[in-house]
Amino acid sequence: MQQATAKPNHRAAKTAALVVLPFAVVLLSLFFGRYPLPWRDVLAAIFTPARVSDAALVTVRQLRVPRAVAAAFVGASLAVSGAAFQSVFRNPLVNSGILGVSNGAGFGACVAIVCFGGGASTYVFSFLFAVLAVVLSAFAGRISKTTTTITLILGGTIVSAFFSAMVSIMKYVADPYSQLPTITFWLMGSFASINYSHLTALIPMTAGMLAIVISRWRLNALSMGEKEAATLGVDVRRWQCIVVGGATLCTASAVCICGTIGWVGLVIPHIARMLLGNNNRTLIPASISLGACFLVLMDLLARSLTGAELPIGILCALVGTPFFVYLLKKTKGGVWR
Repeated sequence: MQQATAKPNHRAAKTAALVVLPFAVVLLSLFFGRYPLPWRDVLAAIFTPARVSDAALVTVRQLRVPRAVAAAFVGASLAVSGAAFQSVFRNPLVNSGILGVSNGAGFGACVAIVCFGGGASTYVFSFLFAVLAVVLSAFAGRISKTTTTITLILGGTIVSAFFSAMVSIMKYVADPYSQLPTITFWLMGSFASINYSHLTALIPMTAGMLAIVISRWRLNALSMGEKEAATLGVDVRRWQCIVVGGATLCTASAVCICGTIGWVGLVIPHIARMLLGNNNRTLIPASISLGACFLVLMDLLARSLTGAELPIGILCALVGTPFFVYLLKKTKGGVWR
């Protein structure tokens, strides 16, 4: 009896920790930055803004809060998209950009910067071309008249390569003194320009995450294979479309406001599996929580390590690569067995 009650208590403690952790990390990130502030001023700026200086108020409320919230949602979106794609495609090396979303968004941003001078058009065009990339991947996957997970992955690879070439063309024709640096910096990923107007992207991100959360027990069936899922009574095509659509919405919305950020959708789901196992009923919420925490911490490092802010895409790759090697060594590849 004691062991039986210990397991539910242990699971409840993990669940509570995963719920509280993102909020704690976001709050913690507000206390740090290149502009030093006493912790009392930070708390006053959050809870009693009338009692704090204008400089502290602007730093905390106008700069750090929207940036931390955006980083949390982007991290959660990329991580849960990666977890969903890995289950649908039954491939541990799949990430959130598998269907060409990142390269499509990159090309859209390049078009906006070169043709329209950037600004708000960058976010609109990057989102539209990210969605277009997934649509093209689906069409490319139907060359054999029947779409399977393998043909869809191949379609995504084809579309990713195409948009990667188009990005190179846009960089070649861009003005090397003004447009090319903007394109290069955007492709590296950054939250430096985030403000409250960008938080409208949280709406499609939330919708996409909800679609994946609702589908999480069907993901368990889909991860066993299409025939097995159909045997269990799952409408395979319908739920594949819901999951892929939700993951696409998450990734496209995330990429359009901060640029290309890799490794989050690959590494974080594996960390969640190492902690909680392969069951998507717990894996999906855990990926959301851990992804949010990871990217908020990476953004905190990006804006605090040096005087000039580091692109977060580079920092995620530098941290994610050795950690992934460590993870493979620790689990001996057994996370997916």
